[in-house]
Amino acid sequence: MAKRSTGKVRAKKAAGTTVARKIAARPAAKTKRAAGGAAKAPAAPPRPTELREWQALARHKAKVEKLHLRKLFADDPQRGKKMVLEAGDLYFDFSKNRLTTETLKLLYALAERAKVRDGIRAMFAGEKINLTEDRAVLHVALRAPRNAKIVVDGENVVPAVHAVLDRMAAFAERVRSGAWQGHTGKRIKNVVNVGIGGSDLGPAMAYDALRQFSRRDMQFRFVSNVDGTDFVEAVHDFDPEETLFIISSKTFTTLETLTNAHSAREWALAKLKDEKAVAKHFVAVSTNAKEVAKFGIDTANMFEFWDWVGGRYSYDSAIGLSLMLAIGGDAFRDMLAGFRAMDEHFRTAPPEKNLPMTLGLIGLWYDDFFGAETVAVLPYSQYLDRLSAYIEQLDMESNGKSTDRHGRPITGYQTGPIVWGTPGTNGQHAYYQLIHQGTKMIPADFIGFAKPNNDLGRHHDLLMANFFAQTEALAFGKTSEEVAKEGVAAFQVPHRTFRGNHPTNTILVKRELTPHVLGQLIALYEHKVFTQGWIWQINSFDQWGVELGKVLAQRIVPQLESPDAPKLDHDSSTNTLIRRYRKLRRG
Repeated sequence: MAKRSTGKVRAKKAAGTTVARKIAARPAAKTKRAAGGAAKAPAAPPRPTELREWQALARHKAKVEKLHLRKLFADDPQRGKKMVLEAGDLYFDFSKNRLTTETLKLLYALAERAKVRDGIRAMFAGEKINLTEDRAVLHVALRAPRNAKIVVDGENVVPAVHAVLDRMAAFAERVRSGAWQGHTGKRIKNVVNVGIGGSDLGPAMAYDALRQFSRRDMQFRFVSNVDGTDFVEAVHDFDPEETLFIISSKTFTTLETLTNAHSAREWALAKLKDEKAVAKHFVAVSTNAKEVAKFGIDTANMFEFWDWVGGRYSYDSAIGLSLMLAIGGDAFRDMLAGFRAMDEHFRTAPPEKNLPMTLGLIGLWYDDFFGAETVAVLPYSQYLDRLSAYIEQLDMESNGKSTDRHGRPITGYQTGPIVWGTPGTNGQHAYYQLIHQGTKMIPADFIGFAKPNNDLGRHHDLLMANFFAQTEALAFGKTSEEVAKEGVAAFQVPHRTFRGNHPTNTILVKRELTPHVLGQLIALYEHKVFTQGWIWQINSFDQWGVELGKVLAQRIVPQLESPDAPKLDHDSSTNTLIRRYRKLRRG
């Protein structure tokens, strides 16, 4: 993020305020009273499907849906050179998509009509675009340079962000150097991050991705599932005298996290015996100092984050403490610089040159006009084994909404896609069959690297040969005539024919996977999600859908634990299942 003058910040704040008033006005917002004295609620804007740009795309879809990628490439031999964008270390080829230059013009026009760029300005200015929680959305502040100024409720939040980063770096250096010792004077060799959701998926994904940059004389593990197996397997070969737990919970009340935290406390004290040992073997990422101290953690070792950071956007905050312990402060800051580079590109590039916006618009094209319900994210790097799961939460928790930000039920269009995938080439021998010859449209993002992290013989060239071959095969397929010419038995011809015309994006990284590159990739998908959510007129930054199950679980816990529990008051299925479980559990 470039340095902003105070005047520029004020201008952006004003622009964001305009957005909040004109585009994302809260249903309950105060308004000027009409002549009769009654308050008049602000009128909600047209739904996306009511926009002429959306309707133009719907008409246009009828023109292109029968076009095959074979024809599109035959008609324009330079297509593969024209439909590309670059940002930072990423080369983005979107030529193997079922669209034309006219499609792109219409998509960019939709983004312009939906005021996506105004939304971007509002987010970067710290406006409270998370309407249902009345919060700013400032994961971009987590990687802002020290000299940036981003104001929330009259306060520049950037100094506080860097204060926490500096404390994290100092703590990480003490642990990594051996200056921080456990209760019995032994060096810390094992780190266990205890969290759930974004407090687990983010740091776990990033640790796997950057394992090559981590301390190999230390072990890092992640516990999230309330299933006791997760904790038991994580610590089964660890010595409590050499183990540090990071308890990541903003409120320090999250049921799953605190259940695992208390089990960790009991496990450690079973050997360490002394309650004072907790302060040397536990630290917290939280904002609830009272509960942290009650647990026995020294609040001097509590690392803060803020309510304007959603969990799924938070691993570049203190939630990433375990990652910083693994890769060190310098590498962590290099990763933040990668985030920042993509942030600046997203903030400043015009739509037709904007990589995250274009990726988001292409996804919307398939989701809403072709009826595609999923998107596969397919990284050709074993280090990115958890990337698809991470993006799964980022996208589906952000945009899995059926109510728009004006409180209206969504009708006539789809919101967030189902995200899935695994690293290549494993997927090729599993589910690629469905993508190639199944009946569903499955757009896919292929992510590959020009250089290997581990240069072992022919491995990387073979990996990348598969990477390029798959997008080619999905695009162009193999006709029945081509199959027949190979001398295949006639009855096999239809089974060995590939219709092709399956859309893919290719993201080719110009180098190997590094902290800087990882930051760019994650920011790319964050901003892709933002683009789509803004056009769909939903709040991408709340997650009320996870609450109901939590509330019901709290009611059911005592009904499972006590045979004398109050009368069951659920539906007949749930009541019967609870009774059967209690009987089996006691048997």
